[in-house]
Amino acid sequence: MKIIEPHIHMYSRTTDDYQRMYDSGIRVCVEPSFWLGASRRHAGTFFDYFSLILDFETIRAERFGIDHYAAVSVNPKEAENLDLANEVLEGMEAFLTHPRCIAIGEIGFNNISDNEEKVFLKQLEIAGRLKMPVIVHLPHQNKVEGIKRTISCIRKAGVQEEMIVIDHNTEDSMPYARETKCFAGMTVYPYSKLSPGRVSAMLKQYGTERMLVNGSADWGISDPISLVKVADFMRHSGHPEKDVSAILLENPNKFYSQSPKWTPDFDIVPQDPREYQR
Repeated sequence: MKIIEPHIHMYSRTTDDYQRMYDSGIRVCVEPSFWLGASRRHAGTFFDYFSLILDFETIRAERFGIDHYAAVSVNPKEAENLDLANEVLEGMEAFLTHPRCIAIGEIGFNNISDNEEKVFLKQLEIAGRLKMPVIVHLPHQNKVEGIKRTISCIRKAGVQEEMIVIDHNTEDSMPYARETKCFAGMTVYPYSKLSPGRVSAMLKQYGTERMLVNGSADWGISDPISLVKVADFMRHSGHPEKDVSAILLENPNKFYSQSPKWTPDFDIVPQDPREYQR
């Protein structure tokens, strides 16, 4: 089946990963902006990164048969420096109009601090004004505190909840996510975050409506074809095929279709490597 990967950081992956993704059925992916491993010191380094994921990464993915979109933002891990964050936000809107930018994200909380909230609210305001989908990052620790404060900010900003995916949910945060009209995201890693079995159990408990699953696949031990393993586990644990298709195709398509720039191409033909490795 054809798969949409709704949240994956291909900046940190190799071309071999693109080949594996294509061979596994992944045809479209979305790359939210994230922390690069060291906090950036200048606004220009953010802008160069935005250009890279919007332009070059789209070309690199297309070479391997995958339609690549991106989201830009000041991520929560770099929101404590308010002067820098505000400078980036002033120049960020030029990138939000890029034809491959279909969302603002990841935004939200890391340390669950007041400075993070200020940057979060400013970006929610931009998203609401521009009517753009939003990818929200839940903190790795203190999920319940994080999601409660996240929902409070979303409602304070007055952004339409259906335009938001609250990502990186676990069993602790999911009950709160499902009390909203937001999409609820789950991230699968081999050793941290969720396993395919835990995803399957939450889907059985909460259903598939407005539910997304992703591989994220950043700097740590991660797997760019996690979604294929989720699909296999779901089938073997009794989920009907319509639920598998909803999670891997229809739901991410429904969420990102809220952006008029979302026109996914599932039929890109991979190029002969000899044509571009010169």
